[in-house]
Amino acid sequence: MKQLCVLFFFLTLSLQAQFHISGTVKEAVTSKPLSYATITSAEGFNSVTDVDGRFNINSKVQLTSLKVSYLGYSKTSIKINRNVEQYAIFLHLKKDRLNEVLVLNINPALAIIKAAIANKDKNNPQKKLNTFEFKSYNKLIVSAPVDSISSKIDSIFVDKGNAQKLVKIDSSNYKIKQMVSKHHLFQTEKVSQYQFANHTLKETILGTKMAGFKHPVYEVLTFNLQSFSIYDSSYELFETKYDSPIAADALRNYNFKILDTVAISGRNSYMIYFKNKKKSRATGLEGVLYIDENSFAIAKAVMHIKGVLDISGTHEFEYIPSENIWFPINKSFKIIKGKNDDDIKILGGTIQFDGDVEENFKTRKRTASDYTYLFSESNNFDVSYNCPTQTKKNFITVELNEDAAHKPESFWNEYRKDSLDIRSQRTYLALDSISIEKNIASRLRFGRKVINGYLPLDFFDLDLRKIFSYNNYEGFRLGLGGVTNERFSKDFRISGYVAYGTKDTNFKYNLGAATQLDRRSSSWLGIAYTDDVKEIASTSYAIEKRPFKIYDPRPINISTFYNYVGWKTFLETKLIPKTESILEISRSDIEPKFNYAFNLNGLSYTQYVMTTAMLSLQWSPFSEYMQTPDGRIESEKRYPKFTFQLTKSLPKIADNDFDFGKIEFKTEYEKKYLNGQKSSFLFEGGYALGDVPLTHLYNTSPNNITKESIIQRITFSSKNSFETMYFNEFFSSEFVYFQFKHSFNRVKIIKKVKPSLVLVSRMGWGDLQKPEQHTGIDYKTLNEGYFESGIELNQIFNGLGLTAFYRYGPNQLPKFEDNIAIKLSFVLKLGL
Repeated sequence: MKQLCVLFFFLTLSLQAQFHISGTVKEAVTSKPLSYATITSAEGFNSVTDVDGRFNINSKVQLTSLKVSYLGYSKTSIKINRNVEQYAIFLHLKKDRLNEVLVLNINPALAIIKAAIANKDKNNPQKKLNTFEFKSYNKLIVSAPVDSISSKIDSIFVDKGNAQKLVKIDSSNYKIKQMVSKHHLFQTEKVSQYQFANHTLKETILGTKMAGFKHPVYEVLTFNLQSFSIYDSSYELFETKYDSPIAADALRNYNFKILDTVAISGRNSYMIYFKNKKKSRATGLEGVLYIDENSFAIAKAVMHIKGVLDISGTHEFEYIPSENIWFPINKSFKIIKGKNDDDIKILGGTIQFDGDVEENFKTRKRTASDYTYLFSESNNFDVSYNCPTQTKKNFITVELNEDAAHKPESFWNEYRKDSLDIRSQRTYLALDSISIEKNIASRLRFGRKVINGYLPLDFFDLDLRKIFSYNNYEGFRLGLGGVTNERFSKDFRISGYVAYGTKDTNFKYNLGAATQLDRRSSSWLGIAYTDDVKEIASTSYAIEKRPFKIYDPRPINISTFYNYVGWKTFLETKLIPKTESILEISRSDIEPKFNYAFNLNGLSYTQYVMTTAMLSLQWSPFSEYMQTPDGRIESEKRYPKFTFQLTKSLPKIADNDFDFGKIEFKTEYEKKYLNGQKSSFLFEGGYALGDVPLTHLYNTSPNNITKESIIQRITFSSKNSFETMYFNEFFSSEFVYFQFKHSFNRVKIIKKVKPSLVLVSRMGWGDLQKPEQHTGIDYKTLNEGYFESGIELNQIFNGLGLTAFYRYGPNQLPKFEDNIAIKLSFVLKLGL
């Protein structure tokens, strides 16, 4: 107990020894805030104000005075009073400011920026140095300033018999203030080793500590708050990329001006203010670059976005004389509530920032969520340059060591820049306790499972896709299914389902088992037996994971299915870098459930056996991956992605009837713009050769029903289907398909009506070899091409929307109204 009291005493002293002051810098006459005014102290501290003229200074030593300067204004000095933490500083405009107008209207800041751009490769550590290594300590907190939150307790009237009694209740502000006065809302620490070699930067997480979680949340570990390099053509801030102020085309996108000159690491640097030329502040960066006078390298950078949220990222560098380079030594990130009337949720909705203005445009009372902030800081140390460095598995961007989440306190004391204050220590204790009490880890696990379409039930995950569906052949399909989860075993799983169709009155079922061969590459070997039905001529890639939909509208009107009964054995793995793949061998008895016969060598097949080998592979060359003890995950999804599938029949094996092969290919690309809009492209093709029955050819995903009027044809639209193409209208043994979509920002019509407009165009070509082999069903081919375009007005109300498409080109129908398809759409945003 004595030792605990002594520890508490020393930690309290360290907390009190932290020197802190804050304030604002304004113009003396107009009281207009001065953005990025320079603040220096005799003790060697230097900083700048933010876009609102505010500053916050934390120092281990007592500062005695501050000097404040701003271009065109007289410098001023203030003495620091130990008992005063808040300062208002006013600068006066120089009388001779008119004489400071630049000669011949030439802006010297432009010349400096041009020199910085021209010397980027010489100053960029990832270009100039062959290799480097360093360790980094990061601390992230979500908290709120205690003094800014009201501690008022609200009162309400409560009925007591025939009278009302005034009762005091704890307001949410009061509760949050009580909480943050004791501990932060969230806190993480991380120690990493960074290695740069072969033009690749890899992070190995040596230790991680996350308040409230014994097992680290991988999504938090891989969240990219700000770019590592300041020299890239695009700069990333809060998972969003912006044009860099020193990109090749920076002069076209940004305005620049000189603010001041300051000394950093004993070398003079220009302070260059930059601001994007676009009207919307939230579409580009604003900030200050400190550029070395001699080398034109970046010595410090402050990057800022001011919109719904105020987001800032700061990069600090240290000059290394032996290498003649500025190397990153510290970076910090902060996000707070911005001055905007729109609400926003971030980090999967775990933190909410409410708007400042109500519909009547009267400023509302500020609540605790307005003061909530996220702050992250990383300090680099143990840096070495141009030393022999070897990195394993260069395609892995982040690797989490097996014991990273189980480091002793001595490990953290070794790497922490400063010892934890009392508030931070309490955060771990409090959130660990809250996590156990509220069962946070289980709730997070539950949420992950549901988002992916499963309901966790102890040792078994119930597949929500299997419970209920409808199609025009089976009617209502009712069933149960799922797979054993990690609580049952991490290295063995059993899966299966059973379903019943109310229209075809048949049961369908599946049973499978798999064992994990290698956890780190997520390699599984399995076997399964299935008796089920499938849409004819549909294209599906075994490697693709079906996204969970509460309701999948397209199958409603499908009538043509085939029954398949058989077994398969498979190997799925992520062993090949940046790929996921499945190798499958299967044998199935196929029976078409419609009037069809396949003619081959004088025989007419209405049932047949297919024994095939299939390789399905998805390659994501531009995505980033994280290696965890539980397997490899795609930490950042990037486009384009490429999917390949090769299927080959195995003649004379297990009674196989036909000799054929199939090749399928698909690529997807998304382009997100700074203004929030998005363009997406989808290209797909397939080629079947040999003797392939109609059931296994291609129908290019039609989604229209044969009815007389437009109103009768109204159903739900699908994601990538031809909305004007009728079911079973076209079949192909070879095809190509292209789709283009452009999504605009949502437009607010009234409070709860915010539709999003999407423009869509689709086109396809195809041909059918050996058409004489297929009898019993009428069809056409796509050798002249198929074209449709339309608009989607999605999320008009509660996820419901309206779409309209028009069919044109060689396959346009004679009647105008038959070329029009009007559909309902349903988009559900789950927020994770």
